[in-house]
Amino acid sequence: MTDDVTEDRKNGGTTRERGTAAPAGRGPVHAFRDDALGAHDAVGLARLVRAGEVGAGELARAAVERIRLVEPELHAVAVPAYDTYDPDEADKAYEADRATGGPLAGVPTLLKDNTDYGGLPTGHGSAAFTPHAAPRHAPFTRQFLSTGMTFLGKTRLPEFGFNASTEYENDEPVRNPWHPSYSPGGSSGGSAALVASGAVPIAHANDGGGSIRIPAACCGLVGLKPTRGRVVANETGRRLPIDMVGDGVLSRSVRDTAAFLAAAERHWRNPRMPPLGLVEGPGTRRLRIGLVAESPTGAATDAATRAAVAAVALALEGQGHAVEPYALPLDGRFEQDFISYWGMLAFLAGAGGRFVYDRHFDGRRMDGLSKGLRATYLRRMHTTPAFLRRLRRAADEAYDAALTRYDVLLSPVLAHTTPRLGHLSPNVPYEELLNRLRAYVAFTPINNINGSPAISLPAPAADPAPAGGVPAGVMLSAAHGDERTLLELAFALEADRPWRRIQDA
Repeated sequence: MTDDVTEDRKNGGTTRERGTAAPAGRGPVHAFRDDALGAHDAVGLARLVRAGEVGAGELARAAVERIRLVEPELHAVAVPAYDTYDPDEADKAYEADRATGGPLAGVPTLLKDNTDYGGLPTGHGSAAFTPHAAPRHAPFTRQFLSTGMTFLGKTRLPEFGFNASTEYENDEPVRNPWHPSYSPGGSSGGSAALVASGAVPIAHANDGGGSIRIPAACCGLVGLKPTRGRVVANETGRRLPIDMVGDGVLSRSVRDTAAFLAAAERHWRNPRMPPLGLVEGPGTRRLRIGLVAESPTGAATDAATRAAVAAVALALEGQGHAVEPYALPLDGRFEQDFISYWGMLAFLAGAGGRFVYDRHFDGRRMDGLSKGLRATYLRRMHTTPAFLRRLRRAADEAYDAALTRYDVLLSPVLAHTTPRLGHLSPNVPYEELLNRLRAYVAFTPINNINGSPAISLPAPAADPAPAGGVPAGVMLSAAHGDERTLLELAFALEADRPWRRIQDA
């Protein structure tokens, strides 16, 4: 056994907790137990597979059992490919690709259900679709699978990823494993619930306004939205006037996110961007960090969120970094222009659904949020060229000004702590729901418009804990192409203040 494997056994693999899925409202719900997955992260599991300590099929079998344990409570799976999957195929695939296999070979995972996997339906979280098999893998799916991970199915999202909570008009919501009465965030809520509950160590997520970082914050995970162009272009995003969508993963450790990006880069690297490589620990530079506690949209930041960000600021100062308050010089129209663009996406989804997605697409079955956003856009359609110009200019000017002065920005991910399910339901009247979303999703969209990288990290445990004991998150943002600095800071914070584990809650 290698020293790395010995260290992994010592740090995560020998002390394993047996989990049971708690009834809804009586969380937490987790699946950590005495099986092949243990409490390992993806990097640890891949090392065990390479060392011959465990087989890829054994990991797949354990993950399927765990998913089946938590799924009746969490409702996180959209397409259960594991129902017809033979775990022995994972061993065969690993042996076939042993020489050239990806760095995460043998690690079980799932793909978000807005990304095509050949032979399986893509539902985009919407009842407007008639499920049918995608003819081929999306380009990002190929990059994702190039890491060697074992695919087990697809995870749920709110309709078209528009909502910040994974809820539906006429179906069970995805539940937060820390407390099933609370939201897991969105739009990558299904992936977040499965990773946080221990069903799998890592899963696909993508982010068009916060959809990696928001569920990471709600579920106590690491979620990095990469720089635009860091990974293969998202099939939907590349067709938009402003490509807001970046693909990545949700994980329980910084090293898993770093390992995924390094592995993805082996498949394809953007020649216009500095190479990232494998980031393995904290950096040595002392950085200038701007603390953005006030929302650039004017939404109030609640006391618990302020306290979480202040605690991280103190930790960063303790590590030798210079932290000072900063206010983003963002154009006051940015929020309204972003809502207009959001509405344009809903309009395009409804108007072009039959042509872009599925000839059986029925726009009448879109949910209340999508219909409301579409109506908002129709009232402002004549301003489209102007708001697109303003959005780009405001985001770029504000962000360039900040990153000229600082190396990194520290902020909340969300303006207030995770809400209970129902608060952001698409059944809430549209204007009220929109106001609730404006008061919640106040920090993340600028990175999507500007294309810059940002990472959500679990905040230190609060005393007293937020309502329901649900985690909160903090966000670090950097200049284009500088994921390395974000990961190095994340490694340092993870080592300085290890995050809460759901199996200890």
